[in-house]
Amino acid sequence: MTIGAAQRSLAPAQRVEQRIISLRGQNVILDADLAELYGVETKRLNEQVRRNAKRFPPDFVFRLSLGEFEQLRSHSATSSWGGRRYPPYAFTEHGALMAANVLASERAVEMSVQIVRAFVALRRALAGHEELSRKLDAIEARYDRQFRAVFNAIRQLMTPPSPTRHPIGFTTPENSTGVS
Repeated sequence: MTIGAAQRSLAPAQRVEQRIISLRGQNVILDADLAELYGVETKRLNEQVRRNAKRFPPDFVFRLSLGEFEQLRSHSATSSWGGRRYPPYAFTEHGALMAANVLASERAVEMSVQIVRAFVALRRALAGHEELSRKLDAIEARYDRQFRAVFNAIRQLMTPPSPTRHPIGFTTPENSTGVS
């Protein structure tokens, strides 16, 4: 089974989730992946983005820098980058939906629903991680206070006590050091 066939055998939501990447602090789908999901050529998708530039503000779609493109290409296990001359576009959830609107194909509309579901599932997973992180921080803070008290008690035990006893025996003014 080829990689493409394995990808197609997955449920649509899983196929979409595998293509969502984190870039510049946002979850995005690259133009080639989005075009494949929508059943169009990458060239046609990017052409529609350029023709409808007003519908694609920077928070909907952005082009990767050359550095980002090189880094992404070096981390990719497959060589699906082919002979690209320009870095790809990265579509946020809203950009992917807008792309479905400008393409206006039946498949694009159907897949846009799956794409929205994948982004929502990803947001839920991240929210769960954030909640878990907050709970861990609270537990850590509580235990830090408890351990601080333990360490303070240990330090007090390590500090020699101040002499509270009176010297035993006969003392003269010459040897009034307090110890005989």
